[in-house]
Amino acid sequence: MDRLDIVTERVFETDAETLFGAFAKPEILAIWWGPHGFTNRITEFNFVPGGDWRVTMTSSDETDFDNRWTFQAIERPHRILALHHEPMHVFTLDMRLEPDVGGTRLTWHMQFDDTPENREIERFIAAANEQNFDRLEAVLGR
Repeated sequence: MDRLDIVTERVFETDAETLFGAFAKPEILAIWWGPHGFTNRITEFNFVPGGDWRVTMTSSDETDFDNRWTFQAIERPHRILALHHEPMHVFTLDMRLEPDVGGTRLTWHMQFDDTPENREIERFIAAANEQNFDRLEAVLGR
């Protein structure tokens, strides 16, 4: 089956270790994960290859979305590869952190099956990723 790739990049004014730590520490991750208007409750976070991550994302209208992930690769502080199982879309998220002028470039490469349903949400996901990066930037600026 063909693949649908969504790539989001941003340079953050920090070093790779600090940026990596914002993901590796669930108490920080819970603050910034997801688009604007979401809060998070992380109930499992086994940050090792093969480990599970369970997070309930709650939207501003109080709707809960239970998400389940499995970490597939972790190369501190340069890469995190995870498989998203549910609630709706199965995809991989390959996060790469590379030195760049002014800080660290974070690249999110999401890969989905190329289906009509996934094509419909492609623009929403790209916008949500930018909001996610905005929230991460705000946390790093504190």
